[in-house]
Amino acid sequence: MKCLKLFVLLAATAVSHAMAAGDVDAGKEKSQPCAACHGADGNSPSGEWPSLAGQGEKYLVEQIQAFKAGDRQNALMAPMVANLSEQDMADLAAYFSAQAIKVGQADPELAEQGERIYRGGVVAEGVPACSGCHGPAGEGVDAAGFPALAGQHTQYLEIQLKAFRAAGRGDLGDNVVKRTNDPQEMMRTVAAKMSDTEIKAVASFLSGLSTEE
Repeated sequence: MKCLKLFVLLAATAVSHAMAAGDVDAGKEKSQPCAACHGADGNSPSGEWPSLAGQGEKYLVEQIQAFKAGDRQNALMAPMVANLSEQDMADLAAYFSAQAIKVGQADPELAEQGERIYRGGVVAEGVPACSGCHGPAGEGVDAAGFPALAGQHTQYLEIQLKAFRAAGRGDLGDNVVKRTNDPQEMMRTVAAKMSDTEIKAVASFLSGLSTEE
């Protein structure tokens, strides 16, 4: 746990490559093609796709770059980002980051377990507290590129955690979605130790969590 916290501190203070300064107004103009899946204001109308409102700029830029480079694969995102310049990415990130996320509602039957995992981890399984990297209120650590999770769709969070888990467990099934663009394989290592129930619980808790708490 101490090593994880040290990594977070180092990542947050490290000097990364220069990122173009984003323009919110320009980003709003450029975001129109994104609206169908992510919502005009960054609040996705579908639980399958992430809400981008309130997300950290650094994280957003890094994910767009990952989709463009093929490090993060998605058949719908690939053509959308193919022609984006670094300035385009920065503008889009600035716009979505400036929007307010609409918080959902946690399943009351799962919220207590989800909060326990988020704040304290699962000691017996070696799962660290999610809040160590994503903040006590799910606000993320943008300087380190760790995403905000509060208010995110339960379904989307489940999909991503299971994708990290599949990669972390070395699941080679052809039809298994995997995600492998996490720094130092941090998420793969954590998710590989989580059960379906634990994933669903923490995802539900986060959907109803507000960064203002």
